Amino acid sequence: MSKNEVLSLLQGKRQKCTVYTRVMGYHRPVESFNIGKTGEHRQRKQFVER
Repeated sequence: MSKNEVLSLLQGKRQKCTVYTRVMGYHRPVESFNIGKTGEHRQRKQFVER
């Protein structure tokens, strides 16, 4: 089963997820960022602990 097939089967169970990030010592939701800050957030590298 492909990823798209699984997503289409589970469409009714999906819900919106609020993503928070730490900015200047505070945790803020990414959806409240302005256009420039949203673009900056997309360009950040994600840290993966191994």
